[in-house]
Amino acid sequence: MPRISPIALALFLAALLPLSPWASESHVHFDVSASVDWRSGELFAQTSFNLAQAGLRLPSGRLMGEDVLQRAWPRLSRPYLFSIRVDSEFTVGDLVERGEISLRDIDSISRNARMTPPSLSPDMTSMTGRYTVSLEELGGLLVRHRRAAEPDRPLIPVPAADYTGIIIIADRELPVRGRHGTALIQPGLFPRIWDTQMNLIFERNMTDPLVLNGALIVRYAAPESVLRPTPSGLEGELAAFAGPRPLRIFAREAFGIYPTDPVIDRSDALRILSSDNNRRLLREGRVVLVLDAGQLGLPPAAHEHFR
Repeated sequence: MPRISPIALALFLAALLPLSPWASESHVHFDVSASVDWRSGELFAQTSFNLAQAGLRLPSGRLMGEDVLQRAWPRLSRPYLFSIRVDSEFTVGDLVERGEISLRDIDSISRNARMTPPSLSPDMTSMTGRYTVSLEELGGLLVRHRRAAEPDRPLIPVPAADYTGIIIIADRELPVRGRHGTALIQPGLFPRIWDTQMNLIFERNMTDPLVLNGALIVRYAAPESVLRPTPSGLEGELAAFAGPRPLRIFAREAFGIYPTDPVIDRSDALRILSSDNNRRLLREGRVVLVLDAGQLGLPPAAHEHFR
């Protein structure tokens, strides 16, 4: 029987390391929580596990624990990313099932998340990782057009002022087009805007991909953000985005299997479509959807520890 050299034996044992208890997370229970803040366009998540259950002891096991989190995080994040609404018809999970997005794409976005250094619980028994995932990166997987499509021009334009942004106020329960009952409009990556004659006024392919540069096609805001004592009535960041003379519109209805789409009055749609300047606002995605604050996710103070 040939003799095995010490070097060969060391390499053989090193190859077995991934099978050691600390490196396999299959038997470890993870506590995971996550929430989306649609105002910032980010998903915030945290995951923790018991060190002893993973066969780890401090202090030597700390780096091993961080490795366990790093390896497990993409798999743990999938259900939360899958549940994000893309538009009024599909979630991210639906598109994965249809083959329009791959699991590799989803896991790559998870690995690109900002992560704060993992922390130990006060009793030193568990380790927690905190992550911030950009929804813009997720949306970027689905923006594939190279040139903005033009919305239909009205046959009979109406006189319209030039505005610096478009604000659609939809913070109340609205009748759902084609269904009985009412609903709050829900946020999504790519909401569409319709008029009361069900003409499509705005959707993702009408945005200029070079101008947006991966950003979401609308900005979400809570009602208090558009009721500030400023000339435009907007808080600072929104004021810079929508400008000093935004067009304010009240949504009349909601639309969709997932009611992400506001329906606006035809007269308001004509004020947008009749002006070259206002059509430009659509191309640049200078659209703000004002939704019920409860639909927008975490309040700012709730995710400060993720920074």
